[in-house]
Amino acid sequence: MTTLPAAFLDAASALLGPERWRTDEPTRQAHGQDDSRRFALPDAVAFPRDAEEVAALVRACAAHRVALVARGAGTATTGAAVPFNGGVVLSFARMNRIVEIRAADRCAIVQPGVLNGDLQEALAPHGLFWPPDPSSAAMCSVGGNLATNAGGPRAVKYGASRDNVLGLVAVTGSGEIIRCGGPYTKDATGYDLTHLIVGSEGTLALIVEATLKLTPRPRAQAGLRAFYRDVASAAAAVSRVMAQPVVPAMLEFMDAHAIALLRHNGSDVPEAGAMLLIEADGDEDTLPYALQSLADAAEGDGMLSLDVAADGVARDRLWAARKALSPALRTIKPGKINEDVVVPVSRIPDLVSAMEALSVQADLPIVCFGHAGNGNLHVNIMYNDADAAETARAKAAMPKIFETVLALGGTLSGEHGIGVAKRDFMAQAFDAATLAAMRAVKAALDPAGILNPGKVLPPLAG
Repeated sequence: MTTLPAAFLDAASALLGPERWRTDEPTRQAHGQDDSRRFALPDAVAFPRDAEEVAALVRACAAHRVALVARGAGTATTGAAVPFNGGVVLSFARMNRIVEIRAADRCAIVQPGVLNGDLQEALAPHGLFWPPDPSSAAMCSVGGNLATNAGGPRAVKYGASRDNVLGLVAVTGSGEIIRCGGPYTKDATGYDLTHLIVGSEGTLALIVEATLKLTPRPRAQAGLRAFYRDVASAAAAVSRVMAQPVVPAMLEFMDAHAIALLRHNGSDVPEAGAMLLIEADGDEDTLPYALQSLADAAEGDGMLSLDVAADGVARDRLWAARKALSPALRTIKPGKINEDVVVPVSRIPDLVSAMEALSVQADLPIVCFGHAGNGNLHVNIMYNDADAAETARAKAAMPKIFETVLALGGTLSGEHGIGVAKRDFMAQAFDAATLAAMRAVKAALDPAGILNPGKVLPPLAG
């Protein structure tokens, strides 16, 4: 049974009607969790159709001090879309229209509920694509990508979501509709609210429309797979690859544990201390030169072997190992804590070495892989979630990952965001003055504190 004020219930019901304002148990249950496996039951779920309805609902929530959590497709892994304070979940599922594709301006105007995969399909006939490609691309929403500043393997060349958005229409916590940026790539006018709101996880304003920066689709791709004696050799190769003029389209890393797991599950990879997957893209004339430049940079002390895949079938075969890795993790243990931390590329060996030591200390497998060109590694603690002792050791190991990353000059998240999973470590990542500035921005845009309360920023001490 809902505990929302009667006056608020009447206002919301009148605004959205019974089909788009739901308080029934099944709908509330279905919108109480995300891919973090955390759960909290909202009091109601709203399905607005346009920006004006979003603004009106936000104003009603602010007037009655009702918490409001925006939700895309629910693929987040940090609990950012879970309504821990009850209140209303605002689903953007019905705001899923591609408003306009402006191929001549290389931009698209979309509503937040558009799925990343659907957008890519719509852009393909125009020879364009939107670069962010998280692992959940087929099912995650553009609004969710923007809320968390999602990235993916292509971010090493094309950037994450923040680098591929030109403008926004958003609703602040006061229910005001603001417009920032637009269909242009150069802008020195006023404060950059667009890039402030992207990555704020629905805590500052709700994105109701986005103008996305599009990129011409490459006509040709080719891949390299390089094996190294140890992590230090692979990290040195990453530095060489990123120091030469040809920027790889993807540059992925796997440690020895990931390689052993792939071998155990039948993948065609040799024994090695580390592996890099490198991809080049471009056109048919320039691609061979780009590939040779990347191959030359990948060679060096500690390299064991190098495979080249110039055609589509061979390239797919090289990348099959990377695609098989996440499902293969579940064959080790059913439980997984996946932290997407970032360190300077030169500190990757130190991070992996520290994780090997932590694995011994916790008596749990820890597997590292990810986007080496950005220093963005996924540290996976594997445990049996039906075993209380293993679960306790896994949870106790997580803070040590963050302590290590910060000591190495890194940061807490590269693409998953903060949510509640990493919120309490923000005080270690930022000093008091910086956190105070963030809280001031939050108070300015969401004075009633209703937008996704309890996420991103840690509670004030005392």
